[in-house]
Amino acid sequence: MSADPLQLEGENLGGAPRRRFELEDTGFDEVPKKYRKFYRKWGGEGDRLGPNEILCPVCKVVIRSTRELRPGDRLYCMPCMSRLVVVEGPDGNLEAKVLYAG
Repeated sequence: MSADPLQLEGENLGGAPRRRFELEDTGFDEVPKKYRKFYRKWGGEGDRLGPNEILCPVCKVVIRSTRELRPGDRLYCMPCMSRLVVVEGPDGNLEAKVLYAG
């Protein structure tokens, strides 16, 4: 039985422990208030993603996590209802690959 890598601590995966982040409300009002801190609007070319953020390739909304993201992590984009997996892109940055688009 496999578990979600986000729920496992880094030492269980043989790597460094994941960094934790405190999320604040970003004013993203397209999802219920309870989940707003997990999303923010993409700022365009000058916007930089943090180690706990990934850009949804379907709706171009930034998905945020309380933990550092790593390849293999699975995410859910509530605004477009897509299921995503985190992969390492050709440039070495983390990207989201769509498993299912809603």
